[in-house]
Amino acid sequence: MFAVHFVSFIITKLQEKPINKVDELLRAMCLQDDQLKDVSLLFQAEMIKGLSSKSRAVAAVKMLPTHVCSNPNSTERGPFLALDLGESTFKIQRISLGDGMDYKEVKIQEKIIPIPKQLLNDRADELFNFVSRSLKQFMHEKNISLVRQHPLTFTFSFPCEQPALNQGVLLNWTKNVRTPGLRGKDVAHALKSAIERTGGMDIDIVALVNDSVATMMTCRFDDPQCDVGLIIGTGTNACYMEELRHIDLVEGDEGQMCINIEWGAFGDDGALDNYITEFDKEVDAASTNPGIQSFEKMVSSMYLGELVRLVVLKMAKQGLLFKGCVSNALKTKGKITSSHIAAIEDAQRGLQNTKDILMGLDFTPSVEDCLAVQHVSTIVTNRSSSLIAACLSAILTRIKPNRRSTHVTVAVDGELYKRNPQYSTRLQSAVQKLIPETCVRFVTSPCGTGTGAALITVEAKQAAWKRRQVDETASLFKLSQEQLSFVKSRMRVKLESETNMSSFVYNLPNGTESGQYLGLELGGTRVRAVLVNIRNGQLHYTNLYHKIYELPPQLLHTSGEEFFDHVAQCISDFLDFVGMKHTCLPAALTVSFPCEQTTTDKGNVLNWIKRVKATSGEGQDVVTMLREATDRHATFDLDVVAVVNETVGMMIASAHDDPQCKVGLIVGSGVSVCYMEELKNIKYALKKENFPEMKDGDITTRMCIITECGRIGDNGSLDDCITPYDIQVDLNSLHHGKKRFEKLTSGLHVGEVVRQVLLDLSRRGLLFKGHENTALKTPGLFHINSLSQIDSGRVGVLQVRSILQQLGVEGSCDDCAFVKEVCGAVSRRAAQLCGAVVAAVVDQMRENRGSSNLSITVAADGELYKLHPQFSILLKETVKSLAPQCTVTFLTSEEGSGKGAVLVAATTLPKQKT
Repeated sequence: MFAVHFVSFIITKLQEKPINKVDELLRAMCLQDDQLKDVSLLFQAEMIKGLSSKSRAVAAVKMLPTHVCSNPNSTERGPFLALDLGESTFKIQRISLGDGMDYKEVKIQEKIIPIPKQLLNDRADELFNFVSRSLKQFMHEKNISLVRQHPLTFTFSFPCEQPALNQGVLLNWTKNVRTPGLRGKDVAHALKSAIERTGGMDIDIVALVNDSVATMMTCRFDDPQCDVGLIIGTGTNACYMEELRHIDLVEGDEGQMCINIEWGAFGDDGALDNYITEFDKEVDAASTNPGIQSFEKMVSSMYLGELVRLVVLKMAKQGLLFKGCVSNALKTKGKITSSHIAAIEDAQRGLQNTKDILMGLDFTPSVEDCLAVQHVSTIVTNRSSSLIAACLSAILTRIKPNRRSTHVTVAVDGELYKRNPQYSTRLQSAVQKLIPETCVRFVTSPCGTGTGAALITVEAKQAAWKRRQVDETASLFKLSQEQLSFVKSRMRVKLESETNMSSFVYNLPNGTESGQYLGLELGGTRVRAVLVNIRNGQLHYTNLYHKIYELPPQLLHTSGEEFFDHVAQCISDFLDFVGMKHTCLPAALTVSFPCEQTTTDKGNVLNWIKRVKATSGEGQDVVTMLREATDRHATFDLDVVAVVNETVGMMIASAHDDPQCKVGLIVGSGVSVCYMEELKNIKYALKKENFPEMKDGDITTRMCIITECGRIGDNGSLDDCITPYDIQVDLNSLHHGKKRFEKLTSGLHVGEVVRQVLLDLSRRGLLFKGHENTALKTPGLFHINSLSQIDSGRVGVLQVRSILQQLGVEGSCDDCAFVKEVCGAVSRRAAQLCGAVVAAVVDQMRENRGSSNLSITVAADGELYKLHPQFSILLKETVKSLAPQCTVTFLTSEEGSGKGAVLVAATTLPKQKT
């Protein structure tokens, strides 16, 4: 018994000197609990910095959105291809999900292919050509059809900025890879190009993912609590599910998205300087990427063996090991690898393995030497696991408030974790010590990244299918240049026909107008009254002499008599308001519905339009009906001297400020265009009796023509531009079969077209989870204001969702993006169609004047034109494209048509004293 204790004592004494020296030499690597907590706090700060759009540019750790959002569910079925490109090998897999009754049944065929070393330093296209040819060979070997299309997820183990799930711009290479020609470029596109060069394969790269993301999704397939992915191998990386509202780089505030944490760069800004030793600095200086990937060089298996070698080399040089002998092998970089470390730390054969490894380095080690080298390895790897645990605890601390459960699963892959049980045990123990309140379960992926890649492929395919369906629907509203030219030609035919209306306005203001006038604007939903004083052509009025009266909805469908009785009451109230009830002022009446005028002060209603559908009054003189209404009230006298179409009035008002203004355009609840035409070019106007106000010999006088552009297409000529949604809007309208062009372009109907599209998409399961929202069934839901706000280029999906919520429609961020696309498509078509009509007008004016070029101003008004931020831009672009010989300036009308109407009255009556 004494002998046994004596031997044990001798061995202990033999161990003390070198092991104590190891502890002394590597004291900086032996991190205490408070130091690990500090590292964890530093890393939490880095995560916040990397997620913020304001600070991410200077963040060492890039928090990269992956666009992987959904959880696996029972819909993941079918065969998928996965390609996993690593540092020295790549893996091709064919994964079949749900082949049997159990949807979680997974079948995998795979092939691991080493990458020739010369390709790692060759051009990127050569590397991808090799990968592509190997993929084709794999498909031959596994009897996979080359004819049918195969979805593929590309797992790429290097940091990429992803603008979309199937795109990834390489930020920088890591580990030992230095393939030139790819940094700053889309790696998915590079692979796609190589596949096209190889030929004979129909591969659709639907997703690009990091290996940590694919690992997490693989384990998430079986465990919904798996919210973190971790790679600890030749490199290191992590990912986790972040709340979307915390990710500045991605629009949306609901649900989660996986963030790829490129934590290998943690410390590149000096945050870890207090923990970096002389050995770390030496490893960094000898690396292929000095100065970067600081954290990775402290923890990953590619560098741990080298750290151990440098420590052992220094101890040997100091005479603390191998009796001061230093072999050439020990001086050689890379002679101790991660495989050696796993063998050294083996619980059963560690001491013998250490001896064998040292003998392979040309030493004859003593037991003391072997124990010291084991201790060095343990300290180096323990620091690695401790640092990983500190950063992992930062991630778990961040996601804890967003989780209902205190249990969380971490998916882990990588040779350092899987091949070294001592390492994995120490890591788990350190994590639990740092965050004892969270129950952390570590699982390793049974099949690497393959299943996760397949699940992501399914998500990508479903999202791409929805996107294609919405895109195809939106494309129905896309007009070709040929279609727009055809619409222009239809408008030209309309201009040359005798169905346009004379306005009997042929004198523009000349600055001599004077007098006091009552301006009345009669629209589809309101009456506007204004009192105007004109002195030497200048108009003087204030808001004190201006009033708007909204027409009750029920009044719009009553008789013409009741309709005008209410209008008369509004006028009576206004005259009381301005104190002129007993003064008979000359009045100018502006109307927004089509009237056939026989003189300046007479206009027969052709038909009610927009929201007005009175039961009587069509074919009757609007002035007579108004006078009869005032007679019935007998409270005031009214002298209507001019009836003016609202578009004409608006144009005349603008011409008062700009003499070049000779075209008027209104795009509001309706659509109307007018322009000044030479009388000699108006075939049906050459008879003098048609224009009693015209003086003898004044045949060259221009007259304003009101085009009935809203009626284009009533004969079926625009059927190529009409979608099933337009047909439904027409069927639901008050004037079925009429005003087809107006129903494609006006604010009253554009919103209805959008509503019909959204209803259809929801019924097809493409929007709002397939539910038909009650509010969405409400006619008139999408007013011009809402439509304009949604289609603003500055508005993101969160603002769109807020607008929809105000309308009573709840939708996801994806829904909002689709709604925005639909609104844009419908509005764009409306703007282009209106542009084609204006192009037809200005081109005809140019030709009728016999000019090769024309400079002209178009007065524009209407809610859709003025409120929609893109509408006027698109309209102007269309005019410029279709009428290149015309220089067209657009002048937005600020004062409406009332000003123009009183100017018409002032040019009609003899000059009044002011």
